[in-house]
Amino acid sequence: MATILGGGIAGSVLAGALARQGSRVTLYEQQAAGPGGGAFLFIDGRGHDALHALGVDDAAIEAASYAVSALHYEDSKGRGSSMSRGHRFWMRSKLMAILTDFVAGSGADLRYGLPITDIALTGPGRATLHRGGENLSVTDDILIAADGIDSVVRAALEPDRVPVYANDVVLYGMTAEPVELASDPEVLHFFAEVGPGGAPGATFGHIHRDGDNPMWFIRIAREALSGADDLGMRPMAEWADAVRAAAPSIPDLVTSLIDHTGEVHVSNARNVPIDKAAAPVAHTLLIGDADHAISPAAGVGARDALEDAHAVFQALTAGASPADAMARRRIQILDDRERAMRGRAAISRRP
Repeated sequence: MATILGGGIAGSVLAGALARQGSRVTLYEQQAAGPGGGAFLFIDGRGHDALHALGVDDAAIEAASYAVSALHYEDSKGRGSSMSRGHRFWMRSKLMAILTDFVAGSGADLRYGLPITDIALTGPGRATLHRGGENLSVTDDILIAADGIDSVVRAALEPDRVPVYANDVVLYGMTAEPVELASDPEVLHFFAEVGPGGAPGATFGHIHRDGDNPMWFIRIAREALSGADDLGMRPMAEWADAVRAAAPSIPDLVTSLIDHTGEVHVSNARNVPIDKAAAPVAHTLLIGDADHAISPAAGVGARDALEDAHAVFQALTAGASPADAMARRRIQILDDRERAMRGRAAISRRP
């Protein structure tokens, strides 16, 4: 028996996979059932391997997303590189529509619509969930927290391990109509401004497909937004000058995109540190953003969530330790991040 908190990417696919293997699963999600909204995202070949292994239909994945032919990086000093790692472009709502259908047909007990606002851990496999005006007792074999960056389970397990500002504000935009661009289609383009003395500046990214509305984002290094970490959708006019100022080396591209964009999603980028996290415990696990959220600019959050779900699924269905599986996942995540940092450093050292 398993109770899963959070019906996002990790929670939905894990609940669906476990229930389809005959496990009794209860899933709690604060939002109403359905795909919801959200921005766009990119998932590499490893993430899609995890989706396949968990039983998500390959044809549905092919129909709802498209292959990215390459990731191209360039900076304001003219240095660049390209790579391809099996990435596909997704609107988050389309991915969640597939995963919502996947869990809906699994036999899991689905409880949508009221948030879990607090949790009291009363013993191995035992907890009291506070949901609205209810107190719900959980006595399952395992409680799995997939409840995101502001996880109530992590707050109970590790109250000092809180999200930290990643020193960037991130904007996501989509033009209101197709725009003719000089850049290659179906390529994820990154452009990095290099600041004085080689200091990192803003990173501007975009992708488009012939006949489709281009998508773009920018990571701006600045003080955190005051008030809420997520401002939601804001008029483009409020941020147009800031975007132009942050990416002065590519004015034509930036102007082409923001002039055709009506609104942008604006939020503080936040991380959940894992380098000093408590060891995973057998009966209460953190997965996905609840355990190791990273700034969306890193582009690996969805893949990491899917690989967490797959690792825990394999352990539970094989009678192995899911805590050990998550301990190994943390090692892999830290190794992946270290390799990515070395790769970016190598590019920045080029003349």
